[in-house]
Amino acid sequence: MKSYPISFADIEKAVSLVEEAELTTPAIAAPELSTISGADVYLKLENLQPTGSFKVRGAINKLRGLEDHEKGAGVVAMSAGNHAQGVAYHAQRLQIPATIVMPRHTPFTKVDRTERLGAEVILEGGNLIESRMFADELVRKEGLIFVHPYDDPKIIAGQGTIGIEFLAQCPDLDSLIVPIGGGGLISGILLAVCELNPGIEIYGVEAAQYPSMQNILQSVEDECGGHTVAEGIAVKAAGQITREIIGDLVSEIFLADENALENAMQLCLREQRIVVEGAGAASLAALLDNRDRFKGKKVGLIISGGNVDARLLSTVLLRGLVRDGRLIQLRLSIADEPGQLSGLTEIIGDEGGNIVEVSHQRLFYDVPVKSTDVDISLETRDAGHVRKIVDALEKAGYPTRLLSSSSDEG
Repeated sequence: MKSYPISFADIEKAVSLVEEAELTTPAIAAPELSTISGADVYLKLENLQPTGSFKVRGAINKLRGLEDHEKGAGVVAMSAGNHAQGVAYHAQRLQIPATIVMPRHTPFTKVDRTERLGAEVILEGGNLIESRMFADELVRKEGLIFVHPYDDPKIIAGQGTIGIEFLAQCPDLDSLIVPIGGGGLISGILLAVCELNPGIEIYGVEAAQYPSMQNILQSVEDECGGHTVAEGIAVKAAGQITREIIGDLVSEIFLADENALENAMQLCLREQRIVVEGAGAASLAALLDNRDRFKGKKVGLIISGGNVDARLLSTVLLRGLVRDGRLIQLRLSIADEPGQLSGLTEIIGDEGGNIVEVSHQRLFYDVPVKSTDVDISLETRDAGHVRKIVDALEKAGYPTRLLSSSSDEG
């Protein structure tokens, strides 16, 4: 194999540090996801790490590799999430002073969690690029050691321990799918797996709005930016070290759009009873978008993290119910007189629908003065059940519009 700044021996050395810190994670069969995808699916559960993400692996390898004087000086990292917590977690364990620079708009929960791990958090900059500039200034002024989130040989070697571990748990994999942000995770896995079993195909997946690594490898300049549920891999600038490794060794890079990412998050919770963040669900999203490619193969998915805000997760789950036709909204026009509402709700109840919310609108819609529009949110079984309820309402004389559903009914 071509020589890189990280060798397989470097990854093997990191294995002992990972084991010593009790950072090994299980790999489990996923029969429900196998049925859905047509592949034989196994999940590597990095969401079960102490900080909820694979980032602790690279962090322990980097911090344990520092010289005594570097440990005494302290470390600084730039991050708004998983890397921050990984560095803070091990810095506290190793009694190394840690400073984490986060953008000013970072959610309080992430700031609080990082501070509870013993790090000093500085909110500086409107984005990660500006936060990085401030972190670099701390390196120059205070002599702190910068811990890069992905473009560092020690970090990459630490993440590569996942590859050695996964193959020991599932030695006969045909393919691996790995999320890509800056590329540290997949670079380490590529170096480990290609050494142990070069016959395994390794695929990367990026959020469709942040195709930074694919842009580099294909020499294109597609725009990177926008809001994504996979914020953990929303990286505009891929690493210098990582791009070379990935360019040489990866089989292909997939892009997962927002619907695919949300659906994968929902499936992980519904079918496997595991909570994953958007980035952590990216590998499943790529598998489901490319079922023909992996049909009948034994496929390993890296579930890279599970740090998702409760409010965001609840929104994703509700949107999933809408996509599945299990949560819908109907708009009906009725006469504005007593008894009309009870009549239509009785029909919905008789057809097995569960009403969640009812809203009258007499003033702002373009309806006759003696009529009213009624918006009704209700739970249903599936798209067929929705059609049955709509047919019953229209048969009873209630003109009905389906406002929200992923089915072909509206």
